Amino acid sequence: MIVSSVSQNMGKVTTSLTVANWVDEILAERGFIQKNEIRSLTLENVLVDTGASRLCLPKAVIEFLGLKCVGEHDAKTALGPSKFRIFEGVKLTVAGREGQYNCVELPEGADPLLGLIPLEDLGLEPDLQNQVLRVLPIEGKNTYLMVY
Repeated sequence: MIVSSVSQNMGKVTTSLTVANWVDEILAERGFIQKNEIRSLTLENVLVDTGASRLCLPKAVIEFLGLKCVGEHDAKTALGPSKFRIFEGVKLTVAGREGQYNCVELPEGADPLLGLIPLEDLGLEPDLQNQVLRVLPIEGKNTYLMVY
């Protein structure tokens, strides 16, 4: 049986995103450091994973950004429960939208994941059929923002 690469990847959505140290951003804004001193990285082909709740970054990325560890929590994985460290102060930019988030540290060599909380917060939605990240409207009567 021949399986095309399209069907092998069906439902898989990846995106490019930029992560930066939010504290560096504030320090640059206030003139304590130069803008070129802001620690940031652009990551390509990041898996959009609605099964993950948060932004998940490999240890090397977190170390490069110089993020602060704020605790350790249990989390469910495909292999069962495990402990993960949580880091604060990530400025995430994806599809022209940005926000500040905590992230979960993944082991060395793991691929980053864009989870459900930042997706919903930024008004982004995976289109599994077309394998793209859809940017939802932020203005007008069809805005994704809801306040109750």
